[in-house]
Amino acid sequence: MVLLQQQNQLGKLAETNQAAGRYGLVLSEEDAKLILEEKNNALREQKRVEFGEGITPKIIYEFCDSDFIDQNNYVETIVRLQEIFYLFKNEMEDEITDDELLHLMKEQYEQICFGDLDYLEGTCLNIFSQAIRAGYQGYQRSEGRREYDRFDEVQRWDYDLYFETLKELCWG
Repeated sequence: MVLLQQQNQLGKLAETNQAAGRYGLVLSEEDAKLILEEKNNALREQKRVEFGEGITPKIIYEFCDSDFIDQNNYVETIVRLQEIFYLFKNEMEDEITDDELLHLMKEQYEQICFGDLDYLEGTCLNIFSQAIRAGYQGYQRSEGRREYDRFDEVQRWDYDLYFETLKELCWG
């Protein structure tokens, strides 16, 4: 039974090559086996159980178009995203759906973290999980999109302010 489930999961990962291949990302059979092995390790570590095809194909479909993932870091990034996903499903006490968490992760990964997985895990998702545990539910309306700004504690780059300041300095 376990072998059949593993073969099914390998098949699902192979299917992601069609979508991810458009972005130059392809998993070999060895890559897929490594990803599944690391997924099982993450599930054990987080004391979680997963049924069906699992979250990994969804992670791949969500992140394959990222500007911060290329063939050189693809497997490593998917493995780390799996670990982060399971950790924060626990941290958010399963209040957030898989899709909401994936949308939130992708948006922060692209727009706030610029591909930095440590920042995604240690700052963005940590802050958001605190809000979820405190009872915040606004993410349900947006499916996890455009939510982080409500909780972001870091002042971001403001192009308009920068340009105004530059004009004042250069042209008086």
